[in-house]
Amino acid sequence: MEIRLAKSAGFCFGVEKAMKKAYEQLEKNCGEKIYTFGPIIHNQEVVRELESKGIQVIESAEELTGLKRGIIIIRSHGISKEVNDIMNKSGLTLIDATCPFVKRIHNIVQKESQNGRKIIIIGNDGHPEVEGIKGWCLNKPVVIGSQEEANNFTSGVNDGLCI
Repeated sequence: MEIRLAKSAGFCFGVEKAMKKAYEQLEKNCGEKIYTFGPIIHNQEVVRELESKGIQVIESAEELTGLKRGIIIIRSHGISKEVNDIMNKSGLTLIDATCPFVKRIHNIVQKESQNGRKIIIIGNDGHPEVEGIKGWCLNKPVVIGSQEEANNFTSGVNDGLCI
């Protein structure tokens, strides 16, 4: 039997970037505690490996507000503007490992919602990436997570932006 590695095997470049940043922090760490906001990627084996090396996962803004020192890595899925603002005021050293494609979407929804457009997100409500995107909207976005929701959706808005 011949085994071939697929060309697309491995992490996407956004996840690869996030992992590189995490390992860089482990290598150059000078005694500072290292955190990620949420699991850095959707791979529990990798998250456990990073935890075994000293990177702790922070799950909520409440946990974050209790920290005064350390390094926090923003996960590849990004974060909401609210969490971003808390981090910027925290005194922690921030390492942004948000996927550039995700960061681009944050910028788009912020700008377009600021211009009064309704934001419609196709994805799973509650997923960290969707939560982050919602958090950059200046108005309440609509999240459509299934074919049934899409079939039943009527926005009443003529000028929506679908992400």
